[in-house]
Amino acid sequence: MPRESNAIKRTRAIEVCKRLEARYGSVECFLDHENPYRLVISVLLSAQTTDAQVNRVTPELFARWPTAEALASASPEEVADVIRSLGFYKTKAKHAVEAAQMIVSDFGGEVPADMKQLMRLPGVGRKTANIVLNVSFNIVEGIAVDTHVNRIAHRLGLSPRTHLNDPLKTEQDLLGLLPSQWWGSVNHQWIKLGREICIARNPRCNLCPLADICPSADLA
Repeated sequence: MPRESNAIKRTRAIEVCKRLEARYGSVECFLDHENPYRLVISVLLSAQTTDAQVNRVTPELFARWPTAEALASASPEEVADVIRSLGFYKTKAKHAVEAAQMIVSDFGGEVPADMKQLMRLPGVGRKTANIVLNVSFNIVEGIAVDTHVNRIAHRLGLSPRTHLNDPLKTEQDLLGLLPSQWWGSVNHQWIKLGREICIARNPRCNLCPLADICPSADLA
């Protein structure tokens, strides 16, 4: 595909969103949760771990510590024992307890509906904050760029290769191309595409609804 102007790239990015909206419509969050507290902790645990793995440990986790107040009183060692099947479980356990403690001490036990305040929580970065704001509070301030979104953005040529290992820069590239009305749907719809078709190895380009506008498509 020849070098695109920003205007052409923007048009193509919007077409991507329109096609995935038509294909998937509204997509529910893949992490099991009942409230903002549980979602914060679940997304925190999901770093470099599949949602399915997180969903297997959170029933016991939230049965033992159903509220931020309860988790704030737990020891990291106790939490680590429950989530030990997850990668980096010791660090995640520490962050989960510390995040719960801050929710209680600084926010009266309620998860804040604010990007800057959310990112103060231990273990919570911009991706997690974007998901919590979008899913729990219907606030869309950005795009949560996880592994799938990052991979697809680069395969589509919507972010330069120099940003491949920097999800924050990839997010800014997407925000610069897409009108804000599309931001909220990107994460979950692109995850669906990434799991079903645009997989990491041997993507199923012949099944992809974006193949004709994707510079990386291999239809041979």
